[in-house]
Amino acid sequence: MDRFLTDNSINPIIQAILSTQKKHQSWMAQALQQAQHAFQNNEVPIGAVIVKDQQIIGRGYNQRESLKDPTAHAEILAITAAANTLEEWRLADCVLYVTKEPCPMCSGAIVMSRFKMVVFGCYDEAMGCCGSLYQLCGDPRLGQKIAVKGGILEEQCLELIQVFFRLKRKS
Repeated sequence: MDRFLTDNSINPIIQAILSTQKKHQSWMAQALQQAQHAFQNNEVPIGAVIVKDQQIIGRGYNQRESLKDPTAHAEILAITAAANTLEEWRLADCVLYVTKEPCPMCSGAIVMSRFKMVVFGCYDEAMGCCGSLYQLCGDPRLGQKIAVKGGILEEQCLELIQVFFRLKRKS
C-alpha cells in the first residue's frame, strides 16, 4: 500500500483521474445551473451544457411546458444551440453534460450528432438510454461508440428533481 501512495509512476495516473473527475463535476455544476432555470420556470429541472475545448458552446434546460413542445428537452435545446454556435451539426469533439440520464429521443439525437462523450448526473431506470434501460449510445449497430459516464453529482441532480415533484404533489 505504501508503494502505491509513494510510487511516482502511479501518482500522476491518480492525479489525472482526480483532475478529470473535478472537471466533470465543474461542468455538471453548470448543467445544474441550467436545471435551476427549469425549476424556476415550473419545468422538470433537467439542465444540459455542451463543452468543446474547455468552453461551453451550448446550454439548455427543459422547456416542454412553456414551449408546448414534447421535444424541448434540455439535451435537444443544448444540441441545437451548440450546432448553431459551431455552424455544424457534427459535434464529434464535444462532451454533453446533463443532469439526468438521457431518454430514447435525446439519446438518438446524441448518436446522430456524433458526440465524443456523454456525462450525466442521476440515473433514470424508467427511461434512461445511456445504460439503465438500454445503451443506445453504445449500440455498435448504430456505427457510433460514444463514451458514457454516469453518476456525476448524482445526489444533487436527483435531489433537485425530487424536490420539484414533492412540491408539485403538495400543490
